[in-house]
Amino acid sequence: MTLSAGEIRRNMTILLDGEVYSVVQFEHRSAPKAPPTLTLKVRHLKTGNVLEKKLNANQKLTAAPTEKRKAQFLYRDAGSFTFMDSQSFEQFTIAAEQLGDDAGYIVEGDTIEIVFYQDAPISLEVPPSVTLTIARADPGFRGDTASAATKPAFTNTGVKVNVPLFINTGDQIRVDTRTGHYLGRAE
Repeated sequence: MTLSAGEIRRNMTILLDGEVYSVVQFEHRSAPKAPPTLTLKVRHLKTGNVLEKKLNANQKLTAAPTEKRKAQFLYRDAGSFTFMDSQSFEQFTIAAEQLGDDAGYIVEGDTIEIVFYQDAPISLEVPPSVTLTIARADPGFRGDTASAATKPAFTNTGVKVNVPLFINTGDQIRVDTRTGHYLGRAE
């Protein structure tokens, strides 16, 4: 399936130069008196390397033939994540390098969609926001709440998030998976 520059989305899998990439970021630029360009920040799905590609915006891209399956996250080993397919109950692992930053937004027991290419798991699709537990946060001090001050905190998955001063260790918060920003307390 061919795609135009306007159809490119984040986490979409595309074929470039015979290799499979996942779109991390994209920017369509149209400068005066110059042809429009498409700047793609892509992750090579086999190696996990992130690189930037500049293409002519009129160039057609090819979508990689991928399949999505629901799977439950079971546990994390040294450098790999183990999942179980929700339909066949088969277990499989994905290297941490393949998951990139998305690895910090999954918790044991979560059911998420895994993207497969040629029957091999290549990436996962995390929801736009997730609920995480604060594992470590410095206490806020009285009087520091007059402004919108924040402090760094670390979640149970290792993600560093700037949170308001009233958030403490053990609190559950919602985090935007696209930006890594604090959205609010979990309800």
